[in-house]
Amino acid sequence: MGLGSINDVSLKDAREAAERWRGIAAKGLDPIKERERERREAEKRLHLLREVAEDAYESRKAELKGDGKAGRWFSPLELHILPKLGKTPVAEIDQTSIRDVIAPIWHTKAETARKAMNRLAICMRHAAALGLEVDLQATDKARALLGQQRHKAGNIPALPWAEVPAFYVSLSEPTISGASISGIRNPSFAFKWSTFCLGRHLTGSMAITCGKAHPLQRMASRNISWTAPASLMPRKTPVKLGRSQSGIGA
Repeated sequence: MGLGSINDVSLKDAREAAERWRGIAAKGLDPIKERERERREAEKRLHLLREVAEDAYESRKAELKGDGKAGRWFSPLELHILPKLGKTPVAEIDQTSIRDVIAPIWHTKAETARKAMNRLAICMRHAAALGLEVDLQATDKARALLGQQRHKAGNIPALPWAEVPAFYVSLSEPTISGASISGIRNPSFAFKWSTFCLGRHLTGSMAITCGKAHPLQRMASRNISWTAPASLMPRKTPVKLGRSQSGIGA
């Protein structure tokens, strides 16, 4: 069993290593196999959380809407976990390190903190599936250390029907953007309100202002009704949508 090159290992270190491995052999263990096992354990400790998180994200993309291109799944990790723990070996992450990272938003941004904690738990399970030694209960322990969240999520109240006319009129009013005033009205939003068109079908119409072609360009027609292409509808069948006079001009 070699102990290393004479150029890399001093005589003192070689004697100490030899004594250590003799002790392991005296216990009935194979020193070479034990050394390989220790090397594998050391390699496991080199896996950083960022690497594991990115790998977990890639493996879950098929489950996410649009293959996760919007980035919503990964953003809680990117914004609140990885800046402080991204370069930490995943095997060294424990409940106290998680608590210290999540604590600043635990009460003030309760929903974001919950998502970040859930995403981190998924990353820890992914690390375990890779064969890394991690504490799968670290996130649950961190929750216990953080305690009950004070903030309670509530629904965003709907706009009272009596205020709808005034709100619609406000769509054509100039808006303040930073230090400058922009007089550009929002035709897409006005069109949605006046036709009850689904938001995701209207998204493509934004491309018209960028000079790109899109099936919703036909909405520029002055007809009282228009047909939404089958490609835009959930059931892949064309649907005729009625338009109000304000919708024609939107």
